[in-house]
Amino acid sequence: MYERKIIPNLNCGLDLIGEVLYGKWKIRLLWFIDQGHQRPSELQRKIPDATRRVLNIQLKELEDHELITKKIYPVVPPKVEYSLTELGKSVIPVILQLGMWGDQNETHLRTVILKRLNSESESLRLEE
Repeated sequence: MYERKIIPNLNCGLDLIGEVLYGKWKIRLLWFIDQGHQRPSELQRKIPDATRRVLNIQLKELEDHELITKKIYPVVPPKVEYSLTELGKSVIPVILQLGMWGDQNETHLRTVILKRLNSESESLRLEE
């Protein structure tokens, strides 16, 4: 299991947000859980690029940070559902605003991201 080498700096709100929401799929997981996709298999279908293992790790971290709760039903096979806590619900408007900002700047952001990816792949080809 991963062990931290550097203790996180938790002196301001941005550091705290980074600690809680850092992870490739966490914001999407919160969004989809809020939209009603509560079962792990549903979340996997909504985020097919993520492995089950990574999703489970990030769901566990969101649970540890008390943004979501996990309910396990005593049936065979086991049934698991996730839901947002009040704290988790409070971050949804922030996620909505970030998504709107991304939509408003989509063309520019896509251009600079693709430019960077192209220059990185060109650098790799030159190293070979």
